[in-house]
Amino acid sequence: MSIRIEEVKTKKQKRLFIDMPYVVGVGDNPNFVPPLFGDEMKILNGKTDYAKDSDSVFYIAYKGNKPVGRISGIVQSAYNKAHNEKTARFTRFDCIDDLEVAKALFEAAESWARAQGMNIIVGPLDYSDMEREGLLIEGFDQMSTFEEQYHPEYYKKLVEACGYEKDVDYLEFRLYPPKERSDRIQRIANVALRMNKLHEAPLLPIKQYAKKYYKGFFGLMNVCYAHLYGTVEFDEESALATLNQFSSILDSRFVPIILDQNDNVVAAAIAFPGLNEAIKPSKGRLTLPALLRIRKAVKNPKTADLGLIAVHPDYQKKGVNAVFLAKMMGFFDIGVKWLETNLNLETNEDVMSQWKAFDAVNHKRRRVYKKVL
Repeated sequence: MSIRIEEVKTKKQKRLFIDMPYVVGVGDNPNFVPPLFGDEMKILNGKTDYAKDSDSVFYIAYKGNKPVGRISGIVQSAYNKAHNEKTARFTRFDCIDDLEVAKALFEAAESWARAQGMNIIVGPLDYSDMEREGLLIEGFDQMSTFEEQYHPEYYKKLVEACGYEKDVDYLEFRLYPPKERSDRIQRIANVALRMNKLHEAPLLPIKQYAKKYYKGFFGLMNVCYAHLYGTVEFDEESALATLNQFSSILDSRFVPIILDQNDNVVAAAIAFPGLNEAIKPSKGRLTLPALLRIRKAVKNPKTADLGLIAVHPDYQKKGVNAVFLAKMMGFFDIGVKWLETNLNLETNEDVMSQWKAFDAVNHKRRRVYKKVL
């Protein structure tokens, strides 16, 4: 049966593209957690801040008249300009277990990338490292977090058969309370704050807290994450867009910020309440029951997903990260059963060494692939 590739243009096609994981059966896996339908629709409609710095294309594969897969291509111009590259990205790859379908999808994305003047394609990688990235290659029996995508085991076989090779791997850990708790980390944190003349930002309602510190927070991220794989710098617009996207699911207790004597942000961290169980039943739609489940999860989280830890270079290796580890330990005291680290670059030993303070289990691995065009 012939395979047909169509570029997504109509509203009906956009809805089909978003729902494709369910169409091909991946969404039926109990470990799959969808993104928010509304957020995905904004991307397809070009209504996100990324549209000003990126070009995108979205394809659906049909076998006969039956939809059997999807893929998206991205040229992140801001990243390419900053790194002097001609690199395209692929993302949102979902497909039945059929190599011919996978080849047709990748050939469409690759042809589009060549037409944009690109000579390399990598992925799964989204517009920035704040979105879902990496193909799951280990941990298929583990539920995804809300921030990451689930992939069945056969995707690895399909991607590699289409000529893709490893570029980087990410590791994910689940952190349980240490078997023996002590106040050692808190004592180190207290000393670090005192010796470096730093203090914690006083907690405020999340909207006030975000408004007061977001510029310093995203400025810190730009400094600390500039050298990491696939990162894109935040400007004022993208910072505000990201803030608006996540502010409704944040609690200031889970966003500790450290200030210097002049109240400049010098270190910060983010953790999200675990929303996977709240989002799954509605397939990413924000129905009233879904909103109630999300509200409950934010107010009384049973698990928490780590977003990031950032410490200004001037304060690194001075014990400041102990403040965040102490806060994370404190999450267990308010009912959190475990923490999910999300993605840690496999070479980032400084970050992963921190998890020795917990009863840590490396339960997932994700891979970003690369192909020369």
